[in-house]
Amino acid sequence: MVSSSAGTVAQYLAEVDPSRRATLRRVRTMMKRSVPRGIVETMNWGMIAYEVPLSVVPDTYNGKPLMFAALAAQKQYISIYLTGIYGDEGLCARFEQSCLDAGFRLDLGKSCLRMKREEDIPFAQVADALSACSMETFVERYQALHPPKRGRRTTRRYGVTD
Repeated sequence: MVSSSAGTVAQYLAEVDPSRRATLRRVRTMMKRSVPRGIVETMNWGMIAYEVPLSVVPDTYNGKPLMFAALAAQKQYISIYLTGIYGDEGLCARFEQSCLDAGFRLDLGKSCLRMKREEDIPFAQVADALSACSMETFVERYQALHPPKRGRRTTRRYGVTD
């Protein structure tokens, strides 16, 4: 599977090759536990996405929720997108170094970590990376790069409740 048109996470998981479904479920469980408060799990971009709701930041550059992280089953590997740390060089460096210190070989793009086997997944390091940046910090970083244009709606100030 490269991209999915599944409307729900359950549908997405049902489409995944059965030999990788259990691994994907374990990664998903870890991600759900690790993302900061306020981030919601959805299906977007053809994968399981963890996003800042539009109710918090309605004025995005593309009109879609801000993606904090994502999980996808590609044809040859599993991808974890760590966009929450991508804009912070210190957090990226800390993540990479912690993976290397733990003996993991990284196949890492800009924000995409690719793994072929479950034993290649640095669960603890990914969990740490996901919890290292609050939703508020992520939104502030986004807003600094994409200030509201004149005449456009302004964002709400973290209208998330427990």
